[in-house]
Amino acid sequence: MKARLPQGYGGGGATNMNAMIKQAQKMQEDMDNIRKSLDEKEYSVSVGGGAVEVTANGKHQVTAINIKPEVVDPDDVEMLGDLLMGAINEVMRKIDEDAEQEMGKVSGGFNIPGLF
Repeated sequence: MKARLPQGYGGGGATNMNAMIKQAQKMQEDMDNIRKSLDEKEYSVSVGGGAVEVTANGKHQVTAINIKPEVVDPDDVEMLGDLLMGAINEVMRKIDEDAEQEMGKVSGGFNIPGLF
């Protein structure tokens, strides 16, 4: 006696699984391409009316820091530290926001842990 499966649960399962695997592989390839593109991209942020500018790449590596000489006050080193910290934090936030937006295009807005 043969068991009967409800419609859609038999026969073409392998075909559907292969299609899903191909779709997942394509999505992974697209994400890898986006990641490479983001890694090469440069982001710049300036704070304090342009007194401090920080540039970083998509790998979260700071590549340049420009400080206007008039901001360097030996009596107020703390302010310079605050400006640097604010600029670095902002450029890192900008990188993460861009990566999330670009990866969301591929994943359909689906949040996949550890994706970026």
